[in-house]
Amino acid sequence: MRVAEDLYQPYPVAMPAPASAVAFTIKLGRALHHYGMPAHRLEEAMRLVSERLGLEARFFSSPTSIIASFGPPEALQTALIRVDPGEMDLGKLVRLDTLADEVILGTRTPEDGSQRVEEILAAPQAYGPFLLLLCWALAAFAGARLFGGGLMEMSVSGFASLLIGGLDLLSRSRPAVARVLVPVSALLASTIAVVAGALVGPLAGKVVTLASLIVLLPGLTLTVAMTEMATRNLLSGTSRMMSAALVFLQLGFGVALGSRLQVLLPPVQSPLPGPLAHWTELAALAGLALSVCVIFNARRRDAGWILLAGALAYVGTRFGAYLLGPELGAFVGAVILGMASNAVSTLRNKPALVTIVPGLMLLVPGSIGFRSLSSLLERNVVAGVDTAFNMLMVAVALAAGLLVANAIVPARKVL
Repeated sequence: MRVAEDLYQPYPVAMPAPASAVAFTIKLGRALHHYGMPAHRLEEAMRLVSERLGLEARFFSSPTSIIASFGPPEALQTALIRVDPGEMDLGKLVRLDTLADEVILGTRTPEDGSQRVEEILAAPQAYGPFLLLLCWALAAFAGARLFGGGLMEMSVSGFASLLIGGLDLLSRSRPAVARVLVPVSALLASTIAVVAGALVGPLAGKVVTLASLIVLLPGLTLTVAMTEMATRNLLSGTSRMMSAALVFLQLGFGVALGSRLQVLLPPVQSPLPGPLAHWTELAALAGLALSVCVIFNARRRDAGWILLAGALAYVGTRFGAYLLGPELGAFVGAVILGMASNAVSTLRNKPALVTIVPGLMLLVPGSIGFRSLSSLLERNVVAGVDTAFNMLMVAVALAAGLLVANAIVPARKVL
């Protein structure tokens, strides 16, 4: 019996993906991940870049790793990239976005693009340590006013945050310090609040502690986690939420430990000073927005847009809360922030995250979560659970607001 000759023909062999294009895609994804890119935006950015480079690729992102597969299913090239979560750097995100556009449009080769990614990663911080420390203090100074504190609370908070910012700078070169930064900072903030209340004068200790830790509060992480879960990135969102919960627990432990010092000091019986003028709230809002620009390494030319987006989000949230309650107020603020950021992104051809991230810092529910944990530590379980539920509802409202904003005013850029 004669067998058909075509049965002896070899199967077509899938050609491997171009090495330069694969290398650029992986390096770009790793850099974007390191600078705080959420999973849904990161996967979409890597998919778009690989598609424009002629690659068949699939991506999966988690808070600590990226899995990238290139080629058809029968001939996959798979890479597992372990990534240590870094700090948000809006300036470098803009440079990486511009680089991706250049490679996609063909004005820069993937080989040049890979080298450029390394140069961006190795570039120094946009701002020096002195200005960073100053903005840590300014953020706490302004945050204390927004939390209802007076001039005494603002001053003590700024001093405590200045010391915490110094610890943060020290932790960047010493991994051992970085691992204990959160609980030690909480211990330092609560201790300074207790000592200042006993030696300097009457003040609201909880306001001082909360404002001193405003930069470390994981409200932004919690909001990003909710957004990732809403976009069906369940593993990344759940992992990020557990990370935020762990930070809250570390903060609570440090604050509880520092607060025990209060039993050793004499009580203060004097009444608290009266509230400050209303115009100081607007000044504090501007100061907090400017300090966030520096802490997140935003470019100087973006500061005006960030201030505008933050003001719109804050005013929208306050107005929405007055009419509809705090949860729906946060939703209104997030919708306004998302729509404005997408419109500015289209106008300037820059990533929308440049204005979304600093704007969210003015709306995120980190302070609510901290108050919930404080209530639980004081054995006030009912108030603690109620406040924790409110925190989750605000986070859901912010995530839903950003998704609705993207539906109303679609962003033309992935980032």
